[in-house]
Amino acid sequence: MSRFLYHMALRSEWQQGEAEGVYHGSADDRRDGFMHFSTAEQVAESAAKHRAGQKDLLLIVVAEEGVGPWKWEVSRGGSSFPHLYGPLPVSAAVGVHELPLGADGVHVFPPFV
Repeated sequence: MSRFLYHMALRSEWQQGEAEGVYHGSADDRRDGFMHFSTAEQVAESAAKHRAGQKDLLLIVVAEEGVGPWKWEVSRGGSSFPHLYGPLPVSAAVGVHELPLGADGVHVFPPFV
């Protein structure tokens, strides 16, 4: 059974990746040297902590087995987060979803598979 991993991208950055066939991540990803991903259980908290109030976000969904290698590294609260060291082929995305802000200013996530 495949596990899905999630990355939040600005629409403009993802569209640039689509044009090139490869997504290189956000400015923060490039600064850190890896692309930040979350599990379904982690992504809403990650959005609240790192993308609060940010408009024009997309949720990029990839199958864990579809790309890699992944490096699981301990971050806040002792949780391990999946990091991708290298670019993401846009063809690896199995889903791309809008992440609108709700009336409360919190991102509204699609149902998770």
